[in-house]
Amino acid sequence: MSQSRENWGSRIGLILAMAGNAVGLGNFLRFPRQAALNGGGAFMIPYFVALLLLGIPLMWVEWAIGRFGGAHGHGTTPGMFARMWRHPLAKYLGALGIAIPLSFVMYYTYVEGWTLAYACFSAIKHYWGVDTFAEMSRFLAEFQGKADLSQGAQYFSGIGVALLFYCVTLGLNLFVLSHGVAKGIERLAKIALPALFLFALVLVIRVITLGTPDPSHPENSVAAGFAYIWNPDFSMLKNPTVWLAAAGQIFFTLSIGTGSIQTYASYVKRNDDIALTGLSTSATNEFAEVILGGSIAIPVAVAFFGLAETQQIAREGSFDLGFQAMPIIFQKMGALGPLYGTLWFALLFFAGITSSVALAQPVMAFMQDEFRWSRKKAMFFTGSLMAIGGLACVFFLKHGFLDEMDFWAGTFGLVIFALIEVLIFAWAFGIDNGWKEITRGADIKVPRAFKFIIKYVTPVYLLLMLIAWTWQDAVPILLFAKQPAQDAPYPPEDIPYVLAARLLMLGTFVLFAVLVGVIWRRRHRQEGLV
Repeated sequence: MSQSRENWGSRIGLILAMAGNAVGLGNFLRFPRQAALNGGGAFMIPYFVALLLLGIPLMWVEWAIGRFGGAHGHGTTPGMFARMWRHPLAKYLGALGIAIPLSFVMYYTYVEGWTLAYACFSAIKHYWGVDTFAEMSRFLAEFQGKADLSQGAQYFSGIGVALLFYCVTLGLNLFVLSHGVAKGIERLAKIALPALFLFALVLVIRVITLGTPDPSHPENSVAAGFAYIWNPDFSMLKNPTVWLAAAGQIFFTLSIGTGSIQTYASYVKRNDDIALTGLSTSATNEFAEVILGGSIAIPVAVAFFGLAETQQIAREGSFDLGFQAMPIIFQKMGALGPLYGTLWFALLFFAGITSSVALAQPVMAFMQDEFRWSRKKAMFFTGSLMAIGGLACVFFLKHGFLDEMDFWAGTFGLVIFALIEVLIFAWAFGIDNGWKEITRGADIKVPRAFKFIIKYVTPVYLLLMLIAWTWQDAVPILLFAKQPAQDAPYPPEDIPYVLAARLLMLGTFVLFAVLVGVIWRRRHRQEGLV
């Protein structure tokens, strides 16, 4: 382990990169919808409870695991877990910390490509004139290759444009990864995060100053939109689903349970602060989500469409809000509509790419640290795996391939992995050792209450989440009785594609479990232990 590893170039670069990992599409699309549907302002009570009992504790746990592993030459969780828990199973459980983010980024990069495409469409006014929900739905479906083209194509002749933008997006991700941590990921964060916040602030100011676009409908106003999101409905707090939704949003928004934070933290020096830095990245993400994310899409939708129609849009899904409602709104915003549309989708793209490079970095780190591969070789390997899953999502989107990966890798898998890591950290490694790691070199005094929370409260919270999600979603989805985010059973013709998605994710885990076994046996032979 004598080979020197990369380090972050600056603390601000580290904070921006970590914040970029956390700030993603969910901040601007998923959060406002979740808040609106789950009690408005009252939703923030279980949201902040989850932040204090799950988000911040797990953020510190993952930073501590990552810095500890990096000090021993490991940039991924197989090596980190094996160091913390001297058990043969530990390293194989750690393989989840590579397989889950890789499965996640396979489809996430494709969705990221949609945002880049729509930024370009906005700039050239490609969807101008497509001004009803039915037509915009057709536009999106043709772009994605989901539309029935038997009656002829209106906007796209197939998925060629979506495929092009996917390839461009994948190429940009690999370009950043090929330049390493300081010169690639950190430089991206220093450009993308300030641009993202600038674009978001411009849009928030424009939304706030819209007032009532149509004076003949005074009930349709930005103020009514903010009221829809933030007026508290405390009766919703009796519904356990609301608490589950809030906890799930914390996972999405902070990128915990993916394995990417540990990898980023592994490039921190042994005695560098992680307590304040981890808290700073969390605060940056919360500002982006609660203040900015909650002030754009839903308020402007209510101002232009009215409350009832916006509620229906919110119920339909985050993508309906972002890719169908917002393009119609931009056409109603006068001469600067193309500019606002470009800014909206560009900020989504920046949010996406800073997250996707973080999700891909564990594979890069594993091949570089454990197999001593060059950065270029690791980049080609990572890109090839990303492309296999990504192209499957491109071509099989209409058969539920992407939705299946999103549930198992991007939702359910995160909770499983988070539960595993906190048990290893607090119980196998020991909470006293773990607490020393969190507080080593800390620039703030971490409240000792979090020592108790990490050992007892967070694992129980995660276990309850896992049981609830298993009963409510995982079992019905596994048995094809319920599609992700829908109550309807799977269409029979989609089941082969769904099984293929599951096999892809399982195969990804098996691949890295085998690679973990290979490198550990090789290491033991070199050390003369076998």
